[in-house]
Amino acid sequence: MLEGLGRTQQDLLNALLHHGGGMSIDELAEHLAVTRTAIRQHLAALERDALVLRGDTRPTGRRPEQLYQLTDHAREQFPRHYQLLASVLIDEVAAIIGPEALASLMRSMGRKLASDREQQVVDEARIVQHMNQAGYEAEVFFRSGGTPEIVAHNCVFHRLAAAHPVVCELDLALIGALGGGEVEHSECMVRGGHVCRFRLRPSETPDVPTEPASGNTDQPA
Repeated sequence: MLEGLGRTQQDLLNALLHHGGGMSIDELAEHLAVTRTAIRQHLAALERDALVLRGDTRPTGRRPEQLYQLTDHAREQFPRHYQLLASVLIDEVAAIIGPEALASLMRSMGRKLASDREQQVVDEARIVQHMNQAGYEAEVFFRSGGTPEIVAHNCVFHRLAAAHPVVCELDLALIGALGGGEVEHSECMVRGGHVCRFRLRPSETPDVPTEPASGNTDQPA
């Protein structure tokens, strides 16, 4: 997200990152070598985007100075190395319990995530809503014959899954548990596909009947 900001706004956020207690307009203007008016304008825009908030005030002997700080949302825009940690953890767990048990663990995690989100079986449209809330860009499409499938245009675990394909088991278990059936993963970006395609094959005796899926009727380009 920071890449979409102007250079001055990026520098302003970086300055606040290095001053956890906050900075005043005068301090920011001096640090960035721009006018106080410009700082006010940038702060207003960054407040609007939930990247900056007003923190404490600091006594000066005259009028107290308002200090500005980064929001938690802004801090998350700076580089993180969650993938490195996750990759190391997967390697260590695989070494301890073995690849088959690791795959079983991933499926168990996927089912747990599903139960945290829904208490009953849902249709493909509802599954897509959950996927998009998690950062996917997914849609429901209907193939010839009216069979619905979920098409994801990105994968939130792509780099991690490329190194550890077992991560895909979590997604498959999540979708399957939400939809009450097995999942056919007919196309996968990790395997060289342009998208990820998931097709539900409902169990013969699902716990709760699924509702008809709704979505686009055209094939993705």
